Amino acid sequence: MTIFKRAMKLMGNHFEMTVVGEDEGWAEQRIAAGVAEIRRIERLLTTFSEESETALINANAGIGPVSVSLETFGLIERSIRISGLTQGAFDITYGSVDKRLWNFDTTMTKLPDAAVAKEMVRLIDYRKIVLDRARGTVFLPERGMRIGFGGIGKGYAAEMAKAVMRREGVTSGVVNASGDLTAWGYQPNGECWTIGIVHPDAAGRIFSWLDITDMAVATSGNYEKYVLVDGKRYSHTIDPRTGLPVTGIKSVTILCPNAEIADAMATPVMIMGVRAGLDLVNQLNQVEAILIDDGDKVHTSNNIHMRAKNK
Repeated sequence: MTIFKRAMKLMGNHFEMTVVGEDEGWAEQRIAAGVAEIRRIERLLTTFSEESETALINANAGIGPVSVSLETFGLIERSIRISGLTQGAFDITYGSVDKRLWNFDTTMTKLPDAAVAKEMVRLIDYRKIVLDRARGTVFLPERGMRIGFGGIGKGYAAEMAKAVMRREGVTSGVVNASGDLTAWGYQPNGECWTIGIVHPDAAGRIFSWLDITDMAVATSGNYEKYVLVDGKRYSHTIDPRTGLPVTGIKSVTILCPNAEIADAMATPVMIMGVRAGLDLVNQLNQVEAILIDDGDKVHTSNNIHMRAKNK
């Protein structure tokens, strides 16, 4: 058995598909099936096409309900449940915020005024989304409201691509969606898949290793995009409840069996902070977390045990 890999850009992100098989042609066909599934989901969820279901929902905000596929309806339903679980730290209506608030770059010397930020995020409220299961419709009741799946879409796509490839006979593989990944089966040598967690202070360095199978991993961090104001690091991650960037945590890694859940939980745990974030994770079944705070201290959920290991 051999490992076959293919990297490509999908959903605006770097994806890498890995399949274990004996024949390259067979493996390429299975990878192609996974890629086709991700492209299908992208067409469904993208905000860059006026024809996507997401775009139609947004275009009809304050106007009327939009009929959507059962798939999109279900993803919105699950997103709302995660919003409730995280007390609004995860919210797909984050797209409602004025884009000027998000443009944090290295030339920035001060944060937006807290009162202005709060006013600009007033339309962010998952509780306002009106779902009609009987009719299969979604309605955003206020003009200017927008939904977006940036916090859950990559994980969902990875999970769906895995499902397609497994149905096609792939017993071992990895779908890596820009660091949000799902792995199943074993390497040709019988070992688990070894996954690296990026160092929060250096995007090109690995902080820790995990040996996993039938598991998903997602990492959210401020190591790639942040701004320093008065010597304090502010993440590009915005708290949808305040409109201001979060502080206190450099990176969050979530481990659980499902890539959609892992993707959706990483950012809200960062927003909630070390204490509240870990309290939440410790109450969830089969969900674990590794957090690195601004002081480089490592915090883990109850069932994670870090140890030194030569790799």
